[in-house]
Amino acid sequence: MSVQPDVRPAVWAEPVQRSLPGLLWSRTTTMCLVELQRLMHDRTELITRAVQPALWLLVFGETFTRLRVIPTGNVPYLDYLAPGILAQSALFIAIFYGIQVIWERDAGVLAKLLVTPTPRFAVITGKSFAAGVRALVQALVIMVLALLLGVGMTANPLKLLATAVALLLGSAFFCCLSIAIAGLVLSRDRVMGIGQAITMPLFFASNALYPTDLMPSWLQIVNHVNPLGYEVDALRGLLIGTPAQLGLDFGVLVFAAAAMITIASALLPRLVR
Repeated sequence: MSVQPDVRPAVWAEPVQRSLPGLLWSRTTTMCLVELQRLMHDRTELITRAVQPALWLLVFGETFTRLRVIPTGNVPYLDYLAPGILAQSALFIAIFYGIQVIWERDAGVLAKLLVTPTPRFAVITGKSFAAGVRALVQALVIMVLALLLGVGMTANPLKLLATAVALLLGSAFFCCLSIAIAGLVLSRDRVMGIGQAITMPLFFASNALYPTDLMPSWLQIVNHVNPLGYEVDALRGLLIGTPAQLGLDFGVLVFAAAAMITIASALLPRLVR
């Protein structure tokens, strides 16, 4: 009786363990590419989503520029408004991202994703910056429209890069806020309802439409705790050169995005229980 030799596979490699930064980068870039592919397959979404910001610039901006009822110093009101509409567009895209996460749960995609070795933090980070990529594409459309309307914007590449970072951070915060809401209410309809209920208050309680000095004192306090206000301040300072506290603006945006990514990561497992 012959003894069978102990034959092992020629290649028996252990799975490569990536560091957390490498894993975050990998998952974030992958989900951003997926988001770009979705936009390429459905380009009509860019057009439909650009309608509302275009109306704000064409109707509201042009009208109030002529009326001169909102004092903006030496800056034409349309120029003053354009960065606020950029931030508004990113907000409207990101605040309903929780609906997509619930759709992924219903399709079984989320459960499969959570059983992989990928940390929840990496999943949420990837999704939040994927929403930012969508917001950047939308912002490009709005900026082209603003330039056609005569808005004077910077051509400095470093300032444009910083503008993209501000939009990404703002989108990451509001995307994760939406995912956190989805983790609490667990329903697509409820996420939609809450998103619609808080979107306009967030917008009007910021300095997107008018200077902070014109607000009543209680609204100024709300603006100081509203991340959208810091995003608008950064965009306005970078794009049209108005006085801005860029260090404070980016500090608040980074902190707010990191905090909300952490909260959304903690609430994500509730969606698959």
